[in-house]
Order: sequence, then structure tokens, then C-alpha cells
Amino acid sequence: MSTPIARRMIEVSGAEALWLLEGATGGRLVYVQRDQAVVRPAEHVVEYGRLVVRVPAPAATLAGAGTVTYQADEIHRGTKRGWSVSAAGAAEVITDPDEAAHYLRTLSGWAHGPHDTLIRIRPQSVQGYRLGDAVEANAQSSGSSRPRTR
Repeated sequence: MSTPIARRMIEVSGAEALWLLEGATGGRLVYVQRDQAVVRPAEHVVEYGRLVVRVPAPAATLAGAGTVTYQADEIHRGTKRGWSVSAAGAAEVITDPDEAAHYLRTLSGWAHGPHDTLIRIRPQSVQGYRLGDAVEANAQSSGSSRPRTR
């Protein structure tokens, strides 16, 4: 019988969390609709500290959603090492035709038509964690010079 590996979550700075998010393209948008949390797959880009997200959800729903949360992660299936980042803020539907055309060209979508929406999120809070085993986590938190991978 094998002993389970001790796993740790180490919180990273907001700047590092945004850096990790910049290196990813996909994630999940979480918003509330009819008093229930809704989770949708989404594509994103980080520009000037803001998230631009393409999500398969009705624009009218997102315009009135208030605060939304965007979550992305990269976790290695075998080792369970990686990272997870979430950013929360108000959702603003992108309505400018030129800006929308740019993001529709650069971000892959999950749906096309009335449920293909572009939003901008100005993060009010960003939280990120590196995930690893206890030995690796202790080395990272003690300032080890081991290179970090995205």
C-alpha cells in the first residue's frame, strides 16, 4: 500500500497570478443567474491589466451579472503540480463594433450567434496558487532559486 503524497497550495502575489493568467488562453467564467452559480468555458486575453473574455452566454445576462469571477489553471494530470488563478470584478459587455471585431478574430469561441459574448473584466481581486508536493512547496516558499515554470 502506498502512502499518499502530501500536497500544498502556496499563494502567489497578484502580479505573479496575472503573469500566470497571461500565459493561459482558456478558463471558466462564473456568474450568478437566477440565484445559482453558472460556470461556462471561455477564452481570454489579458491587456493592460484587464481581462477580455469570450464566453458562450447571453450578453443581457452578463450585463446585469454584477461581479463575475474568471478562473484558469494548469494542473499536470500525472503529478498534480501546477497553478490556479481566479480574478473577480465587474463585467462590461464589449459593444464597440471595431473592438468586438478584433477580439472575435483573436479569441476562439465556443458558440456563435446570440450566446457568443465578449466582456471586459477589471479585476478587483486576483488570487493565485502554485500547487505541488510539500517538499517543492517548501522550497518555493523559502525563496529557492529553482526555476519556476508557468
